[in-house]
Amino acid sequence: MTGAAPQPDRRRLLTAGAAVLGAAASAQLWLPGTARAAATPLPDGVFTLGVASGDPLPDGVVLWTRLAPDPLNGGGMPDTTVPVEWELAEDGRFGRTVRRGTAQARPEFGHSVHVDVRGLRPDRRYWYRFRAGGQLSPTGRTRTAPHPHRRGGALRVALASCQNWQHGYFTPYADMLAQDPDVVLFVGDYIYESTPSATAVRRHEGTGEPYTLAEYRNRYAQYRTDPGLAAMHANAPWVVTFDDHEVDNDYAGEVPQDPGKQSHDAFTARLAAAYRAYYEHMPVRATAVPDGPHIQMYRRLDFGRLARLNVLDTRQFRSDQATSPAGAEDPSLTMLGAAQKQWLLDGLHGSPARWNLVASQIMMAETDLLPGDGKLWYYDAWDGYQAERNALLREFAGVRNPVVLSGDRHLTMISDLREDFADPGSAVVGAEFVGTSVSSNGDQDQAAFHAQWDPLKADNPHWKVIDAHRGYHLFDIGRSHLDAQVRIVDTVLTPRSGARTLARLRVESDEPGVRTV
Repeated sequence: MTGAAPQPDRRRLLTAGAAVLGAAASAQLWLPGTARAAATPLPDGVFTLGVASGDPLPDGVVLWTRLAPDPLNGGGMPDTTVPVEWELAEDGRFGRTVRRGTAQARPEFGHSVHVDVRGLRPDRRYWYRFRAGGQLSPTGRTRTAPHPHRRGGALRVALASCQNWQHGYFTPYADMLAQDPDVVLFVGDYIYESTPSATAVRRHEGTGEPYTLAEYRNRYAQYRTDPGLAAMHANAPWVVTFDDHEVDNDYAGEVPQDPGKQSHDAFTARLAAAYRAYYEHMPVRATAVPDGPHIQMYRRLDFGRLARLNVLDTRQFRSDQATSPAGAEDPSLTMLGAAQKQWLLDGLHGSPARWNLVASQIMMAETDLLPGDGKLWYYDAWDGYQAERNALLREFAGVRNPVVLSGDRHLTMISDLREDFADPGSAVVGAEFVGTSVSSNGDQDQAAFHAQWDPLKADNPHWKVIDAHRGYHLFDIGRSHLDAQVRIVDTVLTPRSGARTLARLRVESDEPGVRTV
């Protein structure tokens, strides 16, 4: 994949929405007459939430949409299964259609559709659209991954996370769209479960936190109506994973943030609702269809021999958070769980790729919050799971070009990964880019940020860049090096804003660590 120039019909994508739910449908060749009109006429505006694609393979990609003419009030669809025709072509005018088929949008999955199209050519752009009840969706554009044995080429990846509707507009997506990434990696906090606020920039729907499937569906639908987010979904495939706010702040496995207020049975019911709504609104494969309060989210995607992307799940399998430095050093605590940890190590050590990327929802490098002697950490991040994190970093020493891509912090924090953060002279074994938020924390006071964080730099010498602007990170990955840009916007208090590059960094192949350029 390369950061190729935009196609002539790209303007058509700027108005696209984004959302698809439900029953996964296998790709099939078009057979005339296979799609029948729904018995009940459909309301106007069934494609209000637009289209999306995700999880590209060399020969396939997932196409997504959700029929929702009244998205903030349950969707507004009749309680019937609706056939949805889909079409994928080699051009934006659909003069060279290569796949067609029909998927069923089922009410039990919120009338969402996930079409896992196969039989495509590697490293190719395709255009797609849906039709239901005589209504045509916006056009989406997607791309397949390179051939598994391709060694050259380039890959442009946008890293995003943490988009709080109430804290601001999703302004950075307009600049991301202009940068034309091959794939968007979103590492968590796609929605926020917080209650509506009368003083917010944009008010959450509903009357409180979501707990039921209907309430989570409405919250996702509201986020999907953001035009910048919708346009970006329609312009490139996304690879997604969730963090805590898709369910409940700082939850761990089946333990809520406030176990005194949410019983185990109540919280597992909330998990089941949240994971179901997440699946319904994300362009992921049928392997992610939830089983009650469980969902399969960790997975691996290869982009030729250039890059392997290991997508982690740091919520479902973790131990409850520690509450002290001594507790954080308990060797029994786990972030990944035994099965996922072994899966990750097997994928890293057996990788044929030049670059081994790890999508981690939360920061892996140390953040020592205590100036001078002693340590004070954020216990929800990898710092709260010291033994497992340190063991993983020791494994990184035997992995080619490990680079961790993280979110959660609402700050840009770019660091060297050291084998032992207790020893500043220990070997550098990798690099980490913690992307700032799309909108969470709004427009921060930069002077106040530096007054708080600059005194901590001496205790965190591995930090290379820290910053509190809103935006995203953009990576251009080639065989010899990985180039990164910290892209920021001036404000998220308005739908549109100027954007610029705050910092440029580089990771050289086979030279662990990151440097500014």
